[in-house]
Amino acid sequence: MRVVEVDRRGGPEVLNVAKREAPRPGPGQVVVDVAAAGVNFMDIYQRQGVGGYPPDLPFVPGAEGAGTVAAVGEGVTHLAVGDPVAWAGPGSSYAEQVTLPARRVVPVPPGISLQVAGAAILQGMTAHYLVTSTYPVRAGDTAVVHAAAGGVGLLLTQMVKRRGGIVVATTSGGEKAELARGAGADHITSYDNFRAVVDDVTDGVGAHVVYDGVGKDTFDDGLAALRPRGMMVLYGAASGQVPPIDPQRLNSGGSLFLTRPTMVHYIADDEELRWRSGEVFAWIAAGELDVRIGGTYPLADARQAQEDLAARRTTGKLLLLPGL
Repeated sequence: MRVVEVDRRGGPEVLNVAKREAPRPGPGQVVVDVAAAGVNFMDIYQRQGVGGYPPDLPFVPGAEGAGTVAAVGEGVTHLAVGDPVAWAGPGSSYAEQVTLPARRVVPVPPGISLQVAGAAILQGMTAHYLVTSTYPVRAGDTAVVHAAAGGVGLLLTQMVKRRGGIVVATTSGGEKAELARGAGADHITSYDNFRAVVDDVTDGVGAHVVYDGVGKDTFDDGLAALRPRGMMVLYGAASGQVPPIDPQRLNSGGSLFLTRPTMVHYIADDEELRWRSGEVFAWIAAGELDVRIGGTYPLADARQAQEDLAARRTTGKLLLLPGL
C-alpha cells in the first residue's frame, strides 16, 4: 500500500511516497479504500510542527477523506464491505487505505459522489459548527468571512446566508471575488479594506462576528472591525500564527470575545458528529449547498497540492486521489 509519509519537520520536500503493509481492522475498526483525501492547512501545520501538538514522526498526514469500506473488524455490525463512507479527524488519510474507528465514520448518502463527500466532510462540518455553535448567526447579523473563495470560506458564506446573515467577504479579487459573490456574499472587498466596508455597511457600529482563517495578516483589523461585545472567531492561520495578545485589547475594543475553536471539540461525541455531517450532506443532496473542488492531485503530487494551498493559488477544496 502506498502512503505519503513525513519523517522530519520542514517544507513540502519532506512529503514522500512510501510503501507500507496493507492494514487489517482490529475490533471496532474498518479498513477503507481511500477514494479522495482532503488537503488542509492543518496538514501543513503538522508537517511544519506548529499550531498545537504535531504528530510523532514519522506520520501520514490527512485528517479527512471518503472511500469504500474494504474490511470490517470484530463487533462492527452497522457497516459492511462496499459501503461508501466519509470521515474527519482520525488522520492518516494521505494513503491508498486507512484504518478507522467504525463509530467515527459516517455514511455517504446516495447521490453524493465520494469526491464531493471527501471535499465536504471536514470543511463542511467546520463551517457548520462556526455558524451554529461558536457564534450562532442570527438574521440580520453582519459577519466578516475572510478568504471567502477558499474551501471553508465558500461553505461558510453559504451557511451564514442560510441563517439570514449579511456577509462581508474578503478575497484577493478577480475570479475569487466572483466565486464569493456566487456563494451569496453581500459585500466583497480586499483584505486591506474590509474595515472600511464594515463601517459603511453597519453605519460605524461594527460587525457582530469575524470568521478569520487567515490569522496574522487580518487579525488586528478584524478586532477593530467588531462592534462592542462582538466575537472574533480565529479558526486558522493561513498567513501565519497570531502573536500573543494582551487581554486588555478585548476590553478597550468593547468587551470583545475571542475564541480559537477546533473541530475535535465540536464533534466530540458520536451524536454530534452524525448531526453535523448529516445536515451538511442533506443540504448537498438537496442542492442547497454547493461544494467546489478546486483541484485534484495523485498521491505523488502531495507536495504540489500543499504548495498550491499555502500560496493561496487555489479556490475551493483540494483533493488527493490515490487511484490516479
